[in-house]
Amino acid sequence: MGAISEFLASVPRRADGKRNWPSGLKARIVAETLIEGETVKAVAKRYELIPSTVSDWRRMARQGKLVLPNLEGMDFVPVEVETPAPVAPALSVTSPSTIDMIRGDVTVRFDAATPAARIAEIARALAS
Repeated sequence: MGAISEFLASVPRRADGKRNWPSGLKARIVAETLIEGETVKAVAKRYELIPSTVSDWRRMARQGKLVLPNLEGMDFVPVEVETPAPVAPALSVTSPSTIDMIRGDVTVRFDAATPAARIAEIARALAS
């Protein structure tokens, strides 16, 4: 722990007393959280940080805002990029000129201008 304390003493501080973590150092700390067996909490404690700060830096890395070094023991999940399936062309939508009502083996075809009340009457008649 002594080496870490000496190291932390060399990290520059801002006027408000908080440490000014260089991007390269942030990236190294985040990379340590990716080593098998390490946790965000343990790494944060080692560097006297709160875990949410390290989690914020991890989010920055996922968004490509922080480039991580390759550390021994880091594990990544392999990525496979698939070619997207072809999309069927969109069907042209036109207003239908007819309305089909199907009940069993009976089909009644109405003109699209047929009043809804008339279609309802016929639907009731077919249902009985």
